[in-house]
Amino acid sequence: MSGGTLRVVGPPRALPPPISLEEAVRRSREALEAREGRAGYVQDALAVDFAEASDEQLFGPQRTIRADLPDPTVWAGRITRALLEVMTGVRPAPQVVRWTTPEVYAVVARRSALVARRVAEGNAPRRRPRVTVVRVRVCEPADGVAEAAVVVHDGTTVRAVAVRLVGQDGKWRVSALQIG
Repeated sequence: MSGGTLRVVGPPRALPPPISLEEAVRRSREALEAREGRAGYVQDALAVDFAEASDEQLFGPQRTIRADLPDPTVWAGRITRALLEVMTGVRPAPQVVRWTTPEVYAVVARRSALVARRVAEGNAPRRRPRVTVVRVRVCEPADGVAEAAVVVHDGTTVRAVAVRLVGQDGKWRVSALQIG
């Protein structure tokens, strides 16, 4: 193009008339069905194969390695004291629900309810002894698992408590509790 002249390359073409949105959707659906050889709604496959994984594996508690967890010695002493305070009625049970497995929580909460009922009936003293942790010994039999022997003093009695801690979701959780 030089000097401002207009040059025609071919005969003019007529554009198709505009179509509605519904017509465009219908045409694209028909084209997709013709390509795939199927009729009806089609959804592409996800990149993740859920056949091998259960909901528990994907969305349940996830194991945590020892390097990502706090010191089990300090933690075992603190959670043991908290659990004993719940079981003697000093502390409400829901405070330890996130630090225990459902089985351990059920036992601790049931014991707490029993103590509360005895106090309400007048069969137990209202003043509860203060729990003191005397000594904690920890053994780690596997990565992300710690077993602790905790010696506690509850005012009149010295007791031994065995606690099994399992690393889940970046924190220690009590999976077993035995009070001697």
